[in-house]
Amino acid sequence: MESAEILVLQASYTNPIHAEAISLVLNHYAQDPMGGGTPLSADVLQQLPGELAKRPHAFSVLAFVHGEPAGLVNCFEGFSTFACRPLVNVHDVSVVGKFRGLGLSQKMLQKVEDIARQRGCCKITLEVLEGNAVAQGSYSKFGFSAGMFDPAHGRMLFWTKSL
Repeated sequence: MESAEILVLQASYTNPIHAEAISLVLNHYAQDPMGGGTPLSADVLQQLPGELAKRPHAFSVLAFVHGEPAGLVNCFEGFSTFACRPLVNVHDVSVVGKFRGLGLSQKMLQKVEDIARQRGCCKITLEVLEGNAVAQGSYSKFGFSAGMFDPAHGRMLFWTKSL
């Protein structure tokens, strides 16, 4: 797809085009093996933009290629107690299959970094699956690395407990 027309922007959760794009790309991600392999329910997809809009520390970045939804990054602002400054946690990164290879993740992550800098954030964090070498390569290229304070104590691990 040479000379693709690419638009990367911060989503407006109340814009119907952006809301539909968020749901479409996130559902694409959910159906990918790296997203769990199962589509999201119609209720989740319908309610998601409104629920994100209720959270003042949430923001999303969308990529469109020739006007078609192609990529999504969902983010949430957190807080670093050690730096006494906000941080941005990247929660979801997805590029629709047919648009992979256009550098969309790098462009979207740059927009996330721009927003984080505008907010005075000290860092950007994200989680990535051990088996997702493509995503790890993309994140490394952008400057991310495994979280660590002291190599003697190893890398930070991301754990969850479902409620």
